[in-house]
Amino acid sequence: MRKKAKIKAPPLNFHNLYLGADGGGTKTHIVLTNEASEVIGEGFAGASNPLRVGVEVAVSNIITAIDNACDTINRSRDDIVSATLGLAGVRRADIRQVIIESFKKRLPVKKVQVVTDAEIALYGTTLGKLGLVVIAGTGSICIGQDENGKKATAGGWGPLAGDEGGGAGIAKRALQAIAKASDGRAKPTQLSRVASKYFRTAKSEDLIVAIYSPQTDNAKIAGFARDVIETAKEGDKIALEILEEAGFELGLAASAVIKKLNLQDKKVPIGCVGSIFKAEDLLTGSMIKTIRQLAPKAFLTTPLIIPAEAAAQLAFENSNNGVKA
Repeated sequence: MRKKAKIKAPPLNFHNLYLGADGGGTKTHIVLTNEASEVIGEGFAGASNPLRVGVEVAVSNIITAIDNACDTINRSRDDIVSATLGLAGVRRADIRQVIIESFKKRLPVKKVQVVTDAEIALYGTTLGKLGLVVIAGTGSICIGQDENGKKATAGGWGPLAGDEGGGAGIAKRALQAIAKASDGRAKPTQLSRVASKYFRTAKSEDLIVAIYSPQTDNAKIAGFARDVIETAKEGDKIALEILEEAGFELGLAASAVIKKLNLQDKKVPIGCVGSIFKAEDLLTGSMIKTIRQLAPKAFLTTPLIIPAEAAAQLAFENSNNGVKA
């Protein structure tokens, strides 16, 4: 009996580049990969959340990061054949389409898709399998999927209605504690001294001018969360309570997603992505404790690949030549 000939994968074309972007309310990170999924370049720029900085600024920052990466490796932007932009603030389809149109005017890539930053972080954690990811950077959101690829989210409501457990939420809680301490409505905290240094004021009473200054945007406020984390590590009781509360809020978001996907009895891996997780056990302790009240088999894990690299992998899969060698 004649054997069927094996179908060979097409030869690798290392001339082609695949672009992945991870953009949020503070910065944009892009990576360029080849057809072997090797990261060969990366670049950074400012915020690319269109709801925070507008579509044109968001796209301009993405292009700047791309140019930085291409210059570093001495490659042309024309070599990019497929791109996946994972951005905060793009839940709505109309916003995604406007981003695509604006991006293609600046960089005519054949294949471009725009997804949320949560989706690329999820892929980086699960590689398309069952699991969740909790993102806590400037803002906060949780996204997950079940065995069939059904997705659900919780959080992502921004600084006015949400961001609990994210940088903006933590900073807001810290500033409230400082205001109460300054008035004598609550116990003193080392956060008062730390905030005065961060916002460059002579004393905590002057913070009211600094935090409402037109020059103080959400990114600046959220950046104070880093100092809250360091103050908690030094043992400040109020800062410790704020991080415990932040972990609880992130745990609630993850629990909501688990419930939506009916994963209560599953062994659910939960990735942790974002600068706020530098707090480590000060935050994740209360987070996993909250989650396990609903899903006792759930566990925290480290993402397999970073979000920008995950976006590049999705760009490869979305390309016409997206066949694994």
